[in-house]
Amino acid sequence: MTQASSPRTPVSPRNPVVVNTQGRTWAEVKPARKSVIPEGLWLRCPGCGQMIYRKQMEANLHVCPECSHHFRIGAKERVKQLSDPGSFEEMFGNLLSTDPLGFADMKPYPVRLRAEQEKTGCSDAVLAGAAFIKGRPAMLCCLDLTFMMGSMGSVVGETVTRSIEGAMERNLPLVVVSCSGGARMQESGLSLMQMAKTSAALGRFGDAGGLFISVLTDPTTGGVTASFAMLGDVIFAEPRALIGFAGPRVIQQTIRQELPDGFQRSEYLKTSGMVDRVVHRGQLRSEIARVIDYTGK
Repeated sequence: MTQASSPRTPVSPRNPVVVNTQGRTWAEVKPARKSVIPEGLWLRCPGCGQMIYRKQMEANLHVCPECSHHFRIGAKERVKQLSDPGSFEEMFGNLLSTDPLGFADMKPYPVRLRAEQEKTGCSDAVLAGAAFIKGRPAMLCCLDLTFMMGSMGSVVGETVTRSIEGAMERNLPLVVVSCSGGARMQESGLSLMQMAKTSAALGRFGDAGGLFISVLTDPTTGGVTASFAMLGDVIFAEPRALIGFAGPRVIQQTIRQELPDGFQRSEYLKTSGMVDRVVHRGQLRSEIARVIDYTGK
């Protein structure tokens, strides 16, 4: 006795797909082809629009090899680039933000903090400690843009202040790398108080004869710009970094005038005397070491 063949849907120009008895198409039965090139190996540079090899960009200190566009990096990568290998000793890492105001926007502030800590592996938007920069001992403090846009809350302000005081106690030069969206709104007036606290600490540090090298990166805005970031004895800035208090669109809408080309970029600020030198990321360690040697610190 012969077994009847499985019924199939007839093939026609209007119905080109053959369906088996289980109701699956050949596209579902046929295994998907695996991509030969893994995702994420290439990226488009926002500066020149060219497709660049990610590993080549990372090996070039996260700078585009075609147009020298400086990509934004976190505090850990910044410390790795500036300090001598194995010389960085983290300090003040036990400081944690609280929620004294009971602030809640789309989610409660403590929930937002935990999510950022899990995502970045950092306790807050700053990393500080003692390090050697080309053999020169220094106190290094780097803001972290990956943690809530590098916003300055109580922990950031306290860490910067303790770094200043630590540099004064140890008679070390102070290097602060700024990258921030401004004061942290979830801490309201408490975050604004950090502007006065850090500025006062820098005043005492300057009276004691300390050397403060401020490095401005993209972006440095808001309360960070209005406080410690612009109080350096020497102020370096990376190329094309956005530096200012309010954003250019806010300023343009306020004054109702067209802004000049390159407004609030590091090159424009250098011509205005607000920045001492625009330094390529690959030369930053050498320039910092040169200033330390020149001042005898």
